[in-house]
Amino acid sequence: MTPYEGYVYAYPHKTAYRPLDPRPALSEVWAGERAGALYVHIPFCEMRCGFCNLFTRTGAPEGLTGAYLDALERQARAVRAALDGPRFTTAAFGGGTPTYLDARELTRLFDLTEQAMGVGLREIPLSVETSPATATPDRLAVLAERGASRISIGVQSFVDAEARAAVRPQKRAEVEAALDAIRASGIATLNIDLIYGIDGQTPDSWRHSLEAALTWRPEELYLYPLYVRPLTGLGRQDRAWDDQRMELYRLGRDHLLDAGYDQVSMRMFRLPGLPGPPGTTESADYCCQTDGMVGLGCGARSYTSALHHSFEYAVGARHVRTIIDDYVRRDDFGVANVGFALDEEERRRRHLIQSLLRTEGLSRDLYRSRFGTDVLDDFPLLERFPGWLTADASTVRPTPDGLAHSDAIGPALFSPRVRALMEGYAAC
Repeated sequence: MTPYEGYVYAYPHKTAYRPLDPRPALSEVWAGERAGALYVHIPFCEMRCGFCNLFTRTGAPEGLTGAYLDALERQARAVRAALDGPRFTTAAFGGGTPTYLDARELTRLFDLTEQAMGVGLREIPLSVETSPATATPDRLAVLAERGASRISIGVQSFVDAEARAAVRPQKRAEVEAALDAIRASGIATLNIDLIYGIDGQTPDSWRHSLEAALTWRPEELYLYPLYVRPLTGLGRQDRAWDDQRMELYRLGRDHLLDAGYDQVSMRMFRLPGLPGPPGTTESADYCCQTDGMVGLGCGARSYTSALHHSFEYAVGARHVRTIIDDYVRRDDFGVANVGFALDEEERRRRHLIQSLLRTEGLSRDLYRSRFGTDVLDDFPLLERFPGWLTADASTVRPTPDGLAHSDAIGPALFSPRVRALMEGYAAC
């Protein structure tokens, strides 16, 4: 079994979604549901990295960002009307790159989100994604003034040659200027994303990037293995580097542990003693296993206990552009369009997968209180993953070696139904 079967950040993946017929009204979908998290998606980037498989487009013709914000406001008002007095406890602006918008557009994004959704973004944890080219002082000033408490920047490598190899042309001086600007903005939590497994990367050069990142003593770091997927620029190179990536993962993990960071998941490392629980957008009042999420924007997904839904999904540039163009002309935001209905078995499986990908693991009491059964009776896990999972009376959690193999454990727990849908997805 390869340790890099696939990155699981949500279950099921959007390639398991299908058009809903009939399309249910959002007021029915969200009846009796708790919408604890708010996610707003901005699908624009200044460039397309070679490893990227996100729903995003490069650049925007004149007027498109304004038209997108118009549509986002129409959607937000329709979604708010369908919700029963939402009390959001956490929020995130992602993409794409939200700071692709200029300072004036960012101000409008905050205004429409707060006014249309009835949420005070200064009152809850708010995470915003940025990039070295767009983390400018004027944009950061808007984020800081409007309540952003965390900013995440995709650096990937501090070695210029490695950045070029990953089809992310950037200069280290630009990266350092962006990090200095973020620290000067006063935003409380800085996260730096780094990637290992890049062509030409060595243990020494990986250690160099880690040390460079630690210069800014970020509150969080994410270490991502490079994935080569169809439809991305690097996907045309048929190469496997399982051993190299595992060596670099362990080096990075040990380096950050020695530097005083706690490991939260395979990817996430966090300084101890920070306010609130570990997590990117989580608050003490939000639990991703049990609470819902409202997604705004054409690439966002929304979660309820019974239905995950979104708009159409694509990675290829032409199809992404078409979906964005359709979104900015859309008015029918009161229904769910594409999605996946979760039956009881899929809800149990999602709870399990979301829990086992983090260091603290799965609470058997929380699982029992939600489903009325014990997780080990529903899923005889330890027999399938010897040495990767351990259980006691209260918890099932990954071992250190299990965390290293999170990208194998997660996909191995997908249901046959989800696997079949993902395999039958017509990529575009």
